[in-house]
Amino acid sequence: MEPTRNAHATLVDLLDRILDKGLVINADIIISVAGVPLIGVNLRAALAGMETMLKYGVMQAWDEKSRAWEREHRKKNVLSLVEGEVTALKMYGSYYYSKGIYNAWRPGYFYLTNQRLILYRQDFEEITFQLPLEEIKALLTREEAHFAKGKKKQVLYLIDKQDQVHQLSAVETNQLKDAIEQNLLTLGLFLEASPVIPEFEEGPIDFLTEGEEVTHRGKKVWYLVPASGIKQDTWKPGHLYLTSKRLCWWCDFERKLVFDLPVDRIVSANIDMRKTSGLDSKKEKVLDILYQANLAEGTASFAGKEIDEWAEALNGIISGKINEEAEKITT
Repeated sequence: MEPTRNAHATLVDLLDRILDKGLVINADIIISVAGVPLIGVNLRAALAGMETMLKYGVMQAWDEKSRAWEREHRKKNVLSLVEGEVTALKMYGSYYYSKGIYNAWRPGYFYLTNQRLILYRQDFEEITFQLPLEEIKALLTREEAHFAKGKKKQVLYLIDKQDQVHQLSAVETNQLKDAIEQNLLTLGLFLEASPVIPEFEEGPIDFLTEGEEVTHRGKKVWYLVPASGIKQDTWKPGHLYLTSKRLCWWCDFERKLVFDLPVDRIVSANIDMRKTSGLDSKKEKVLDILYQANLAEGTASFAGKEIDEWAEALNGIISGKINEEAEKITT
């Protein structure tokens, strides 16, 4: 066989050729320093797709052993049910797991039995979520933005009798919801008629002082964290709180207050249209808050869907402060 050259071949063509036909490397390498041989390498290697390897009788024993182990391993990873428990529905889906700074959708299989709702991760032999049916207080589905831009997905909000909210998503979310409701009816259990889902998961607000009350709060308000060291200014998501004393921004990732400003330090609150990410991004509303810090002035920038409402609330505080100062002067 004569070697041939294709000037228009791509990396994909090369990989396809290697996997289909195979590649044999046969090389002798000697590494020398100042003319003195130090290391010798005798290299013999064959690279190809498994189908090609098996076709020529290479690695057959290893392939059969690996497949047998995998079949046996898969058989063992079966969800164990309690006595008298029967599975009514099995469906692939995910559960929104949140603990500390870790927040993510964990995939697995939902098992709806006559006693429980379970999310089982077969590969890890782990039950990520389970709840007795009698503990379910309410169910509600919502269409929400998917991580893939422009797409939507159905999310099932499940509220238990401790008023904890659990977020579930499945291949057929509405079918999962209907099956849960049917099982509850079979058991003589009834759901709350008009459930109310909080706009965002409300964690413990443990930064309030005595006599301090939250007057406004915002879901996923982005804050432009100032540059520090070698880090540039960075937009981060979190929760914005306006209390009777302060304006506070809680960072979701760090799980702590990153911005904390007494309301009497606020000088102005103005909305500007500008880009918040890459060069190709669209302009969006940004709330710039000018405040006094010691003898200098600083600016805090926020972005989000409810920026107009925040600007109105803050300007209301500023107007009230101006009126108070004017009354003091006149009296």
